[in-house]
Amino acid sequence: MRLSSLADYAVVMMSAAARHCGGVARLNATSLAEETGLPLPTVQKLVSRLSAAGLIESARGTGGGFRLSRPAAAISLADIVEAIEGPIGMTSCVDGGRHDCCIEENCRVKPHWNAVNGAVKGALAGVSLASLSGVPA
Repeated sequence: MRLSSLADYAVVMMSAAARHCGGVARLNATSLAEETGLPLPTVQKLVSRLSAAGLIESARGTGGGFRLSRPAAAISLADIVEAIEGPIGMTSCVDGGRHDCCIEENCRVKPHWNAVNGAVKGALAGVSLASLSGVPA
């Protein structure tokens, strides 16, 4: 399992945001791009996705920018990954949707994927943005 570059960049960006006054001060995309080394269009794309997921708040105009929507200690690595990648699922067996697996009816492993998926998601949920960014919880 490997996270996409966008998910990785989102974690880097959110960590930088958390270090700025605990995410309370508003940041702009340009300064965050400069600080993290991420391209400005990528930061803007991530701001849009993270805002849609409710992890950051953004405001336009003078004095605008964005900030964390809640304390860094209340945002988990799972929250960030799911905002970019969608629901965490090791296989399509765990997503509850329609499956195109030709062995699904006779699969003896399928009943165990929920436990594996839960363990992975739980591990990601157990890591806070505060711990990733080194800010006090």
